[in-house]
Amino acid sequence: MTATTLRLPDEKLRLLRAIAGYESRSMSKIVEELIDEYIERHRETLELIGIPGFVAECQQGYQEIKKGGGKDIDDLED
Repeated sequence: MTATTLRLPDEKLRLLRAIAGYESRSMSKIVEELIDEYIERHRETLELIGIPGFVAECQQGYQEIKKGGGKDIDDLED
């Protein structure tokens, strides 16, 4: 495990310390749990961007839409 610095506004840090103390938990365990939840919420996105060419295809489609092109939903392949 590696240590890192986490910069938080004083008010948030004060509240986090108070909650950790109330729950008799370490702040690092609370932050680790929150990070796990954040990663899980974004797991599908991580899987999608891991597909070769997916991001480039999305960017190309976005540029087509900005130019007024693209396809209607009925024109898309299954």
